Amino acid sequence: MKTVRTPDAPADESFTDPVAAVARLEELYEQATRFLCDGFAEVMKNGAPTERYRAFYPEIRISTSTYAHVDSRLSFGHVAEPGNHATTVTRPDLFRSYLTQQIGLLIRNHGQPVTIGPSETPIPVHFAVAKNPDMEVPQQGAAGFTLRDVFDVPDLTTTNDDIVNGTHVSENGVGPLALFTAQRIDYSLARLAHYTATDAEHFQNHVLFTNYQFYVSEFEAFARAQLADPSSGYYSFVSTGNVEISDPEAEIQLPLKLPQMPTYHLKREDGSGITLVNIGVGPSNAKTATDHIAVLRPHAWLMLGHCAGLRNTQALGDFVLAHAYLREDKVLDDDLPVWVPIPPLAEIQVALEQAVAEITELEGYELKRIMRTGTVASVDNRNWELRDQSGPVQRLSQSRAIALDMESATIAANGYRFRVPYGTLLCVSDKPLHGELKLPGMASAFYTTQVSRHLAIGIRAMEALRGMPLERLHSRKLRSFDETAFL
Repeated sequence: MKTVRTPDAPADESFTDPVAAVARLEELYEQATRFLCDGFAEVMKNGAPTERYRAFYPEIRISTSTYAHVDSRLSFGHVAEPGNHATTVTRPDLFRSYLTQQIGLLIRNHGQPVTIGPSETPIPVHFAVAKNPDMEVPQQGAAGFTLRDVFDVPDLTTTNDDIVNGTHVSENGVGPLALFTAQRIDYSLARLAHYTATDAEHFQNHVLFTNYQFYVSEFEAFARAQLADPSSGYYSFVSTGNVEISDPEAEIQLPLKLPQMPTYHLKREDGSGITLVNIGVGPSNAKTATDHIAVLRPHAWLMLGHCAGLRNTQALGDFVLAHAYLREDKVLDDDLPVWVPIPPLAEIQVALEQAVAEITELEGYELKRIMRTGTVASVDNRNWELRDQSGPVQRLSQSRAIALDMESATIAANGYRFRVPYGTLLCVSDKPLHGELKLPGMASAFYTTQVSRHLAIGIRAMEALRGMPLERLHSRKLRSFDETAFL
């Protein structure tokens, strides 16, 4: 049996200062990953060693013997009941502001220090070297030795969504402090880089999803206008491939091959800017994107897409504000049963309705001419119109659906599951039940006139949400009986 080499980490220490606690997390993480990177470089140069390299994620722990005395309106910042609670941490540099805020609330609300030290969860070497551009973990068999005999590798048996799904069973009586473990976060950070071709540090706290590339050029135009305005608060724009500009006149060289989900970021210093993700068409992409963006703990995400209008009184270009969802997308059924209601969130609904009113300059009853509030049906079959109409149309009518798409219910349901405030504002681009199909000529005219206004509404809504206190935006409606302390 091989001996195990580990870094000589500092002993566990208690902290009442969240800034110092996060600094220790960064110290431990940097030491552990540097140890693994150095060991990996040595092994790749000299061949298989006679010993094993192992380093551990840092961990936050708190022990409480009393219930927290906090404002009952606050949905986060305290553990549900007395006992021991812990969470592993990765990339504390990336999550510095988030961790400082969450640890600070925990210390203040319980009057107890947190303990910082190494956990018992090994860091997979793949994740340790991910930020080092000079290192790449070889495929199985390419290194001349079995990688898992020398280093820890990703373990999918322990990388799961049990905490967010409410199926987690605590080990040794230690409850989770956060919704995601360190290895689950690392898994998603790697996937985000792959699917979006932008690094996680560029993502902002307000995320717009769309299902059409047409919105990207409008978003870039908006971004350039904001960069030209020193008072806007935005300081850079990041395009696919991590191409970053701060000069509004600068050219952007796109990669020869776009990723599966091209992503763009209009950044503010405090991370309160806006990220736009073109998820393409279909619930699978919608689930994939939200599965991984959720670990970044955004403050809100909204779907801005096109839909089929189901009512004869609707016109092309009308807006649909979803207040309920008919979930026939199927991709989340195993994680969130279809009988779980996905409630509308008042803060999001109000922000979207007010944004529509501001951009269109219509108010009250007049606003109803161009916007309806109602049920949106999301399906997994793009050509649902070609099936026998009696079944689908009857269900749509019984659900009182006013619009149909393939992504909105998925994004809302995953927002509910991951405790990320969500909303949907769609634009009617065709009416297949009434003979108005999405044909090239009609589509061109529609996109020319409507995309800019639709995007402007989404941005305006996000700017309104940005000014809202977190304790108000992160509603108790999204929290279960036994919640984690961290958002």
